[in-house]
Amino acid sequence: MAYRRTPAVQARLDAQAGLIVQAATKVLSSAGYAGLSMAAVAAEAGVATGTVYKNFAGKAELVSAVFRKVVAWEVAAVAAASADGTAIERVTAAVETFAGRALKNPKLAYVLLVEPVDTVVDAERLHFRRAFAEAFESAVEEGVSRGELPAQDPRTSAAALVGAIGEVLVGPLASAPHGESVIPELITFALRALGVRAESSAVARQETGVSDADA
Repeated sequence: MAYRRTPAVQARLDAQAGLIVQAATKVLSSAGYAGLSMAAVAAEAGVATGTVYKNFAGKAELVSAVFRKVVAWEVAAVAAASADGTAIERVTAAVETFAGRALKNPKLAYVLLVEPVDTVVDAERLHFRRAFAEAFESAVEEGVSRGELPAQDPRTSAAALVGAIGEVLVGPLASAPHGESVIPELITFALRALGVRAESSAVARQETGVSDADA
């Protein structure tokens, strides 16, 4: 008869796996994907390297688990920030939250966005980008339906925005993670790309505390 884990045993194993994922997130945040090793994660978690391998077959599987957990946090933050308001307000909030959180943890964001990774992890990255695009897509779709934005395909526009924002953040994340002009410029670009008139964009900047000088 096959052995079945008791709820208590499963809970302990899940907790251990969670601890390892948390440790891996810290290692990625300081050393990036290239600097992460199973031994480094084990040391951070305070467990044996073998214990890490018992939970995750290898580096790619472990980092994929990190991606899924971190992306869930980040997407939830962007979705919450951009849930209400006009299309301009929602897009502004989404850009500000997406880019702002990335710039607060540049090394981890660099891993999530562009650092060369294994194929399996890269597949998770595609899910990451699509999840963020959905937050923008919702705002654009509603904006078009209300007449706040010109007619356009919301999915295409959302995907383009996420790609452009990610590309812009590559430079700041890699070399100047605290560039003060990055977020205002991204907001201005996003609104302009969606067809928002200059005067409406200026009003949005004032309402969100972004000055014309900053933009």
